Amino acid sequence: MTAKVFIDGAVGTTGLEIHQRLAGRGEFALLNLDERERKDSRARAAALNEADVVILCLPDDAARDAVGLIETPSVRVIDASTAHRTSPGWTYGFPELEPGQYERIAASKRVSNPGCYPSGFLALVRPLVRAGLVPADWPLSVNAVSGYSGGGKAMIEEFEDASSPRYVKTVARTYALTLAHKHVPEMKEQAGLAHPPIFSPYVGRYYRGMIVDVPLPLWALPSKPTAADIHRVIADAYKGRPLIEVGALTDGIVTPWIDAEMLNHTNGMKLFVFGNDKHGQARLSAVYDNLGKGASGAAVQNLNIMLGLPETAGLV
Repeated sequence: MTAKVFIDGAVGTTGLEIHQRLAGRGEFALLNLDERERKDSRARAAALNEADVVILCLPDDAARDAVGLIETPSVRVIDASTAHRTSPGWTYGFPELEPGQYERIAASKRVSNPGCYPSGFLALVRPLVRAGLVPADWPLSVNAVSGYSGGGKAMIEEFEDASSPRYVKTVARTYALTLAHKHVPEMKEQAGLAHPPIFSPYVGRYYRGMIVDVPLPLWALPSKPTAADIHRVIADAYKGRPLIEVGALTDGIVTPWIDAEMLNHTNGMKLFVFGNDKHGQARLSAVYDNLGKGASGAAVQNLNIMLGLPETAGLV
């Protein structure tokens, strides 16, 4: 049976990518509104209630409003905004994160897509917290760099439009200096942490792709794990998962660097453990496309799961 899908916010960066990934797939009939209809509250509400699945690619407040417009009980929702990532009644849309998460997503009517930065942080940290190698109250930090598409239209303008008053020529810059980035509550809750991690994000002068890094002082952890212990737990957590690959521990010896753009235009994620047991240190890294596994690709993966399709359908 063909499922009717409405992307609310289809002209934004994430919405356009989702539309491209779904276009031409026979399993879906996309409900499209022209520019006039998108501004017509009645036309938009009708589409929200006609769809089998709604994918919200909106600012947080607009996403909450859209959910409030849905009156048809059978409509299922995937929200790509931050609005519902820690909300009761919503299923966190990271199928690989927890045992049974795939099944919870498949059965859910309300799924919140993970954030781009949290996806890498959680993929690295959650298995270690669950296994007890990293205590829930450990003072974690996370450093990350993303392509400027992660900031949506405003940030794209900042880096691409030389006529804009926002235009910058910088190669890379930091932000979120108040230590209150909107992704931090999601990182804390979904990782099962007692305290929010210190989050240091950067944006670089390139369009897409990201690296998320988590440093670990192994010597200070109560269980005194080795880099091999860390690697084994992370590798075991993702065995058999088609979209997450864990690099060999020897990558820390033979790989001189990793590239933020190496998985662009895919829905894959690759995790690395770089260790130095002499110094008692490890550096955990996740590489993926911020518009793939970090956004639109993850939404399509969740859509596939919710409709009983192969989770990798339409994804590379």
